[in-house]
Formats: sequence, C-alpha cells, structure tokens
Amino acid sequence: QVQLVESGGGLVQPGGSLRLSCAASGNIFSINGWGWYRQGQGKEREWVAAITSGDSTDYSDSVKGRFTISRDNAKNTVYLQINSLKPEDTAVYYCSIRARPFNNLHPVVAYWGQGTQVTVTS
Repeated sequence: QVQLVESGGGLVQPGGSLRLSCAASGNIFSINGWGWYRQGQGKEREWVAAITSGDSTDYSDSVKGRFTISRDNAKNTVYLQINSLKPEDTAVYYCSIRARPFNNLHPVVAYWGQGTQVTVTS
C-alpha cells in the first residue's frame, strides 16, 4: 500500500546537526499532513513537528527554534533539519503521514515509517 522510509539518522556530538528525510511511496492519492515523532529509550513516543498540505508548520516546545520541518511535494518527501542537538534529543525518530490511499473516497489513514536512530553523545 503505502510505505514510508526514513533516513539521515546517526551519531552526532552535542551542538551538531542532522537532516532527516522521509520518503513516501505507494498508492497515495493525497497527503493531508506530515509529522515527525520521536521515542527515547524507556519513554513514550512524543510528537516533534508537523507540516500541513498548506505548508503550515508547528513544533513542540522542546524543539522550537532548533528543528525545522519542510517538504518536497514533487518527491513526496518530508525533511527534519535538526540543529543544536542535545543529548536529550537522542531517540528513534519516526515519520508519519495522514493520507488517502487509492482515491478521494477512501478514508484518511495514518501511516508510519520504521524510524531512524539519532544519538547525541560526546
């Protein structure tokens, strides 16, 4: 059906930067919105950032000013630029979309990627 593939995670020192990517493919009729979430070890998954089909963006307070979400419609890809990384940003980062598969009559469905690990350590 619909697949999401994240990439761009890695090991980085505090203060460093990474750019995460999430590419959507499959039977996608339309995408209503994109989101990034993260889950640290032993913690619940938390919302990080979102961007709508109209390019409105929103961020959690913990990342506001350091993270930037953007998208490339032509590539069905969303990005998360993460700057000034802190050890507490260490987590698996997940991409999610709300999309209609196949046609306009299909209900909107939430899809998730497999996640990409971001580790911030000196």
